[in-house]
Amino acid sequence: MSDFNSPDTFRLAGRAVRRMGYGAMQLAGPGVFGPPKDRDAALAVLREAVASGVDHIDTSDFYGPHVTNQLIRDALHPYPDNLTIVTKVGAVRDSAGAWLPAQEPADLERAVHDNLRNLGLDALEVVNMRMMGDVHAPSEGSIEKQISALAELQQRGLVRHIGLSNATAAQIAEAQRIVPVVCVQNHYNLVHREDDALIDSLAKQGIAYVPFFPLGGFTPIQSSALSDIAARLGATPMQLALAWLLHRAPNILLIPGTSSVVHLRENLQAAHLKLSDEVLGELDAIGNRGAGQS
Repeated sequence: MSDFNSPDTFRLAGRAVRRMGYGAMQLAGPGVFGPPKDRDAALAVLREAVASGVDHIDTSDFYGPHVTNQLIRDALHPYPDNLTIVTKVGAVRDSAGAWLPAQEPADLERAVHDNLRNLGLDALEVVNMRMMGDVHAPSEGSIEKQISALAELQQRGLVRHIGLSNATAAQIAEAQRIVPVVCVQNHYNLVHREDDALIDSLAKQGIAYVPFFPLGGFTPIQSSALSDIAARLGATPMQLALAWLLHRAPNILLIPGTSSVVHLRENLQAAHLKLSDEVLGELDAIGNRGAGQS
């Protein structure tokens, strides 16, 4: 992978990473809370991902909390030199598993240290500032305080690169006036496409865009249409949704999550699914089907 950007890779934190990565969220217990039902199976998924060429893992210390980071450390430490681990800060969990905002500078410093300890690292390669609000529609508002706090941790050598999660275009621009932004992680998929213009703008800047919920927000009609096309191609709906994202823009990096080795292998195969212009047209049309339904 000598080229930073190629059909199979894109630049993230100064490295060329494969566009198909892995998200560790589903390794925690139900509701992303508590330990996994089968710890050995969770460790096996992580090891299989890396053995299959995955070099970009997304996690956070509030998954569990602490669970996914500790699993990553136990499965993979000492880490391969080419592995980029991206974490996020900005929330905590209470004793019942509720997600609570933790956005003050002291909260962010505590979260960085929690991630460092549980991952077994001296510095975090990429930290995404996770903005709260509706996950489906990021809330506007200044993020200067949060980004300045992360920039200070970066200057101290605890954080190498900074990204944003659940952020608006205005917040990204505000952050860029303080630090370089290496990635943006927002809700985006075949039918949830409010970030279309943002993705193209980030691509021109060489900034990675990492969508979450690749099948979130589909109506029954849209899901049926996706399944029909997938069946015709001999693929699963998830594989097809992931393949469409890879075709959508060169700066899109994927982090599908699963707690199953079988499903992990299925997801990784999406990177090899070639879509014709005709199929891409059919998929683009899906977003217009079932409009107004919930």
